Order: sequence, then structure tokens, then C-alpha cells
Amino acid sequence: MAPSFMFEAPSDEEPELSESKDEDNEEAEEEEEGDEAEDKPSKPKPKSQSPWDFTSYSESVAEEHARRGTTSVDFKISKILQQSSAPAQQEETSDSESDKQVDYRSEDEDEENSNARDNKSFFAPAEGASFHANSFMELNLSRPLLRACETLGYTKPTPIQAACIPLALTGRDICGSAITGSGKTAAFALPTLERLLFRPKRVSAIRVLILTPARELAVQVHSMIEKLAQYTDIRCCLIVGGLSLKAQETALRLMPDIVVATPGRMIDHLRNTMSVDLDDLAVLILDEADRLLELGFSAEIHELVCLCPKRRQTMLFSATMTEEVDELVKLSLTRPLRLSADSSTKRPSTLTEEVVRIRRMREVNQEAVLLSLCTKTFTSRVIIFSGTKQAAHRLKILFQLAGLQAAELHGDLTQVQRLDALERFRKQEVDFLIATDVAARGLDIIGVQTVINYACPRDITSYVHRVGRTARAGREGYAVTFVTDNDRSLLKAIAKRVGSKLKSRIVVEQSITKWSQKIEEMEEKVTEVIEEERAERALRKAEMEATKAENMIAHKDEIYARPKRTWFMTEKEKKLVAKEAKASIEKEKGSADAIISAQQAEDLKMKEKRKREREKNLPRKKRRKLEAAREMLEDQSEINEPDGSGKNKKEKEGISLVDLAYRRAKAVKAVKKAVDSGKIVKKSNKSSKQYKQRTQSRTEEMRELFKNDMSERRQKSSSNAGRKKPKSSFKSKSRYKRK
Repeated sequence: MAPSFMFEAPSDEEPELSESKDEDNEEAEEEEEGDEAEDKPSKPKPKSQSPWDFTSYSESVAEEHARRGTTSVDFKISKILQQSSAPAQQEETSDSESDKQVDYRSEDEDEENSNARDNKSFFAPAEGASFHANSFMELNLSRPLLRACETLGYTKPTPIQAACIPLALTGRDICGSAITGSGKTAAFALPTLERLLFRPKRVSAIRVLILTPARELAVQVHSMIEKLAQYTDIRCCLIVGGLSLKAQETALRLMPDIVVATPGRMIDHLRNTMSVDLDDLAVLILDEADRLLELGFSAEIHELVCLCPKRRQTMLFSATMTEEVDELVKLSLTRPLRLSADSSTKRPSTLTEEVVRIRRMREVNQEAVLLSLCTKTFTSRVIIFSGTKQAAHRLKILFQLAGLQAAELHGDLTQVQRLDALERFRKQEVDFLIATDVAARGLDIIGVQTVINYACPRDITSYVHRVGRTARAGREGYAVTFVTDNDRSLLKAIAKRVGSKLKSRIVVEQSITKWSQKIEEMEEKVTEVIEEERAERALRKAEMEATKAENMIAHKDEIYARPKRTWFMTEKEKKLVAKEAKASIEKEKGSADAIISAQQAEDLKMKEKRKREREKNLPRKKRRKLEAAREMLEDQSEINEPDGSGKNKKEKEGISLVDLAYRRAKAVKAVKKAVDSGKIVKKSNKSSKQYKQRTQSRTEEMRELFKNDMSERRQKSSSNAGRKKPKSSFKSKSRYKRK
């Protein structure tokens, strides 16, 4: 990164808040305005638009609940609190002792060495790329785009924007990476819009396809492009799951210039919507490319790449760009440029990272630790990342019962509810956003002060993206991670990444005990809310089934006349892909748990030693069988490693005849021994009789063959004895010697 670069104007300007602001927010804004006044005293700060708007993409949550006949979780919790005689309210803590923050000290040194491959031959040299520009006018952008940048408050390009925009305008393939919050969306949106200004306007076609791994990220990118293209005639379309399919079909048939989509819904439209194709596509952009190239999305991405023309521009962007050249080759990149605006570090300098150690016997109190932190230390603008959807929903209920305003964001919600949760958190109507990894990538939510990893992420990449929701565009932020004893490997990776700046936070024991008691008291109310939701879901499902049956009766001919929707994979292939994805996650989890304590390592060593001693005492035959089995396993693993074709081979071959005969003989011997000892009584069934008859007939046959053979030999010998031997013309030499 260029040392002279400073964030003069953030990539996401603060929105205009109402007059009823907090005093802290007013003081912070006055300080920011004072700093800007010192930099530019003569030029007043213009009012800037916010690039994000989530409310315009769907109906309101109240309308959805009215249409579906359901009620919100907040309504259920408020009703329970009103019915209870002593509602749980947030009490002011009178503890004299506060949480402590100390420097983190590693328990043992990390001795891992990373051996990265040298893949520079695949990438073209980017020696002429400049990561510094004083203004957007230096990047050769048109006036409508410069005016839009000024409206949004963008005055100076970030390093990734300064490097990417000139090269993208020439049509080069780009793999760009930069720290979170550095303006990567504008880095690929501005050159794309500039190229579209000179498109052939008489021919309507889809010329740009932008793919994202999450729906909310697609909504954000679409909103950003709409704001940047507000002074042009470029049309943009949003294609994501959860929104109206018919409305999206209509929008695609109008042939927009830019399509922002998630991979699954885009393939659905390409296969099942008439007159929709990508034959005239000029630019393909993958936002959060490393996630899209993982196992869950890779099949869909490769299908879309096959549907795109080969002569196109491809751009990949992420904060943690993949280094796997094999995956990049499949995207048909031609000598791409690798642009990394943060070669020295992938950590924002304004981010303070902390860990909270949860010891093995204290994991039960993890919710109490979280509530203690959220009521005393981190009280507003906090994103809490949970591991599962059920845990996120439970935390939402606990926060509401404790008097804390919170919203939830996960896959069990409808798209309307997910967008509404983001909008409420953006407008600061709630202080806490409890989310799964759906919100971990790309979301640029204004003013996030703290990120709490309630559930530890599975790897360092997920950690980087989670904590990247705060400390964006030069602002300060905190990242707190709950680390259990099972997460030692990730803790070492975090310590290695952060270095001496990592802090350890110690939560007061008195506060944890108090919140543990409160959670026990709230358990009945939590159960009541969950049971009410379950009953409502069952009723809703029954109503949907009844409505479906009525529609099938009333519109049977019309429904069966519609063409069946198709997909590029069968159900069996889908299950296989899901199984492989699950296996890869478990493998990563197993590799993450590879770092163990010294005692565990010593126990494993002794276990292996005892195993070897037992094998030495085995008979020679058994030892050889074990060695042969190990060799077979090694050969099978070598076959399965390259492409997984060894699995089908194994299914076809089955076990060898020698092993089958050995197993059957062993089973027969064991049964005979048990029958002789009187342990079991052998049942006389048809199969055993047939087997016995078969064996008896075989032995009799062998005896008859043997008798016949012997009788033939005797007959030959007797016939030879009755005949006279013919005179031989051979005369031995002894006759001549005797004479």
C-alpha cells in the first residue's frame, strides 16, 4: 500500500441522523468535521447520499406477516413479558470491578512453516500498476461517473481503486485483493460503467454479469451500481433467491446491461426462462471469488462459465484471494494481473483484536459471558456471529427478554425479514445484529463498532471476513473472539497474524454468575416462545398444503401444461456434492484440531508403541495379512487422491476371491466349534441342507473319480502282465564286455 495514502472521505459516508442523536455520536461527528475543516477550510462539505438502501427491494415485514397470517418474534416476546408478573429488565450493574484487558501471551510457540507455491508464471507482471491517485479525474472517467462519485462523497480513490480502474478499462483480466472496507465494489463497478457508456445502444443485451455468494451482498452491490449509474442510461437488474421469480423473468426479458445475481438463481433463469442467454456477455465479475470457488459453489460457477463466451473480460475480487491456480485456470483467465493493495498486511491498522478464553468446564456459561459484555462494555452497533441458525435465534430471544434491542439474520428467515433486519440495524433502530456467516462477507454496514465471534470461525479466512465488518475505511473498531480449548489452532493463527497487538479480555466472575442465574430464570419463557413458533409453523404449513390442494383442483390443466423446471445436476449429484462439501469441512476441522497438547501427543505415541508390540507377538500368517491390508489401503488412497475415480473401481471389483474363501472357511470353522461345544444349536433350514447335500455330492463325486482312475490303472497293469514283452533291438554294452 502506498505510504502517502490516507482516507480523506470514507467509502460509505455516515447517514444524516435525526435530531435525537446520542451525545457520543454528536461529539464524534464534531471531531470528524473539525478534522476535515483543518484539511480543507475553504470548501464546505456537501451532503452525500448513502450508497446502501435495503428497503426498496421488497415489501415490509408487517405486510408479509399480515399476508401470511403470522406474528413476529418481538410481538411474541413482548406478549410474554406483559403476561409475566415480574418481567426481566436490564438492570444497571453496580459492580465496582470492571472487565480487564491484558496483553495476550501464547502458551506455546507456533512452529508452523507455510510453504507457498510459486505461481507467478500464470499471472502477467503488474509492474506498471500505480496504487496512488489524487482524484478520480486522473483515472480517465466520464463526467456522469465523476458527478456520481461527488454525490456519494468520494473524493480520493483508495489504492485498489487507483490500481484497478485504469487496467480494467483496457479489458485485462484481474485478480484483485485488498483489506476489507477498501472500496473493492467501486473498483470494479466504475470501469465497468465507463465501458458500458460506449456500448452499441441499438442492440439490447446482457453485457455484464456480477456474481456474489450471498443475497444480501448482491442487494448491496446492486444498490451501489444504481447510485453510481444514476446520471447514465445504464440499466441494472437484481437476480437473487427469495424474491419474486416472475418479476425477475420480466426484468431479464427487457435485457438489462448489468445483472447482479447469485449463482443458483441465475442458472435457474438461464435454463427455464425463455429468451434469456449470455451470448453477448463482455464482462464477468466474481465478488468474494475465493468463496465462490469453494466446493459449495464451484459446480454452479463452472456451469455459468461454460455458458459465457470465451472472449470476455473476467475480474475476481476478495479480501482473501485464492492462490490455487488450478481453480483459476478453470475460469478461462488469460494472463490475469494480480493486484494486491495490502501486500504487507491484511489487517486494518485501526482494528483492536481481543480474545476471551472459555475454559473447558466453563463452556456452559458462554451465553452469560456474552450478555455481560453486551450490557457493560459493548452496548451499541455490535454484530454477533453465531455458529448455527438455532443458536442465533436463541440468542435473539435471550437478548429481547433481557431488555436488549436485537435483530437476527440467518437462513431460516424469509428474504423480506433478512433485508428488514439489515435496514433496522443500519438505521440504528436496534443495537445488536445476531447473524450467521451469511453476514460475514462483503456487507458494508455503516458505523459497526464491534464484532463479537460468539462461535469461533472454522479457519483464519472466515475470521478475516468476520472482523472485516468493523474498522472499515479508516474507522476504529473492536473484534472480540470467544475461544474454547478446542479452538487452539485458530487462536495460534490469530496470534500469528496480529502479533503483539492481540489483547486478552477477562470478564468479571460476579457478572457471569449473575447472568447465569438470570438465564436459568428465562429458560421457561424461551421454551414458551419456541413452542409458540413451532405451533405457528405447523399451522402455516397446513394452510399452505390446503391452498396447494385447492389450486391443483381448480387449475389442474394449467399447472400440468407448464414445462417442468430443469437443473444442470440431478438430485443424486446434488446429494453427492453436498456430501463432499460436508466431508471437506470435516477434514478442515480435523486438520484444524491437529495441534494437541504434549500429554495427548505422549498418549498417542505410547498407543502406537503398544500396537507395534502386539503385532510382533502375532503369528506370521496374521502379520502378513495385516501388512497386505495396509498396502491395499495405501494403494486405494493413491488411486482416490487425483480424481476420486478409485471409488467406482472399488465398487466394481469388490473383495478378492481369496479373502472371500478365507472368511467363509473361518465362519464355518467358528460355527462348527460352537456347535461342538454346545453353545449354539444349529437350526435345520433349507439353505443348510442344500449346502450339506452340495458338499456331500462333491465328495462322493471326487471319490468316484478316484476309484475309476485306480480301476483303469489296475486294468492296464493286468493286461500288460498277460502279454509277452516284445523283443527289443537294443543290446547293452555289458554283453560285449562279458565276451
